[in-house]
Parts: sequence; structure tokens; C-alpha cells
Amino acid sequence: MQVLYMLESNIQGTSTSLLNKEFDKSRNLFVFLVHLIHQVALYAEVDAQQRSSKNLPNQSDLTVNIKIAGNAIVWQTIESPVFKNAIDIVKPHQWIEADLVKQLFRNLTESSEYKAYITEDNRDKSKEKEILKFIFGTIILGSENAVDFIDEHFTNWEDEGDMMISMVLNYIQKPGSVNFLDLVGAEKMKFATDLLQTAIDKKTISEDIIKPKLKNWDPERIAMIDMILLRLGVCELVYFDTIPTKVTINEYIDLAKDYSTEQSGHFVNGILDSIHKELVGNGKIQKVSHKAK
Repeated sequence: MQVLYMLESNIQGTSTSLLNKEFDKSRNLFVFLVHLIHQVALYAEVDAQQRSSKNLPNQSDLTVNIKIAGNAIVWQTIESPVFKNAIDIVKPHQWIEADLVKQLFRNLTESSEYKAYITEDNRDKSKEKEILKFIFGTIILGSENAVDFIDEHFTNWEDEGDMMISMVLNYIQKPGSVNFLDLVGAEKMKFATDLLQTAIDKKTISEDIIKPKLKNWDPERIAMIDMILLRLGVCELVYFDTIPTKVTINEYIDLAKDYSTEQSGHFVNGILDSIHKELVGNGKIQKVSHKAK
């Protein structure tokens, strides 16, 4: 949808290059969020060093608990060749601000969850995961300064925030399953590329299907996003035989609600439903079921 919008707005670039840029933005945001979690955990060592270097350190300054800096999940990721490559490519340190990390760490150390974590000598894997979830879900996302910082530096945070939260939590739960260099995967990338190219190639055909359903609506006055969503929906209905029609219609209703006008969800629902009924009646929709027989 975003790439088609850019193409319709005459933004320079090929469909493939623009699509790759969008995926790169998602990767960059994800890598940054993971890196930020790591930096908050690793700040324990920085804090310990600074406190012990005081002119007159007291006993608490000399006995700072740095257990969090050795978190097993953090180091499993840091030592991963794939994550190292992602760090080299994305360079998330360019967005890291020391004062923000310091404040997040301070907030962490004041929490009862952190105090309970450092009192246990063992490194139970579930506890290692739980403290990272707490750092991300409560300390980072619970900080207005941190969220504003992310929103300021990553334009895709507003659109992809919920997805990123799920991805980060999934990473913490299954750190070894994440490919930081290829978040989408070959299958999803192929689907995205195929759908985009189909929407471009079949623009005239899809608009010829859509326009008769607009009745009193002037096609030129319909929001560009709405027309793009209708085109994508028609392409899925007609040319992607493994996607259930209900899934397609519901998906584009939700996108219209999120990205277009207040009336767009109802508008897209009505048009796609009407198109779907006509195509079924004409035998032009043939879906393949993958349910176990």
C-alpha cells in the first residue's frame, strides 16, 4: 500500500527499490529496539565503573550488582554472527543517546522487579527472559521520553509500533529464531513482491472492476489510499487463489480504518463485498483450500 501510494505520488524509484526501502526501515527499527534493550542492560557495568571511580566511593559504590550486564539472552544475541552483521549494516548506535540509556537504567534499578532479579545468584533462563521483557515493555515503552525519542527518529514507529512490540517480545522468547538480516523471510517477501507487481500490472483491469461499483462516487474524488486498497483487494480476490476471500476483505477494511478517512472502512467493505459477490456469481474466483483432507 505504501509503495503504491509513493508510485502514484510520483516519488522516484522502482517498485522493487521502494519496497526494499520500506523493509529496510522495519529492520532498522527492530535492530535499534533490540540494541536499546541491550544498552540498558549493559549500562550496569558503566554505572558500576563510574561509581567506583568516585573520589570517595562508599561501600555500595564498590559493590554494585552488575548481574543484568551478563544476561544470557543479551550475550547470546551480541555474540551471534547474524546480529553482528545487522549491527554493522544498521549502525543502531547512531541513534543511541547516553542520557536516555542512563535514565532508563535508573528507572530499572528503582523497580522491585529488578531488585528481585539481582538478588538471585542463578541464571534461570525464564528469569533472564522476564527481566528483558520488563525492560522493554515497562521501562522503555513506559517512558514517555523513550517513546517520543523512538517516534522522532523512526517515521515508521507510528504505523509499525504494534508489530514491532510483538516482534521484540518474540525475539526475547525465542532469541535464536530471529534472523536480523531477513525479518520478512523468502516466502513473505515473494508474496509482497508478487502482490505489488500484480497491482501495478493489473491496474487497468482492477479499476475497470471497481469503477462500476462506485455508483454516485466520482473515481477522481475518492481518496487515493482507498482506491489503492480496492485495487489490492481485487488483485487478491482474483489472482491469489490461496488467500480466503474473507481474509482479504477484512484485511483491507482494517487498513482503510487505520490509514484513510473515518468513512473508508465502511466504503471499502461495501465495494469489495459487492465485487466479491459479482465475481463469485460469474465464476471468476477460484480459491484453493489447504485444509487437511
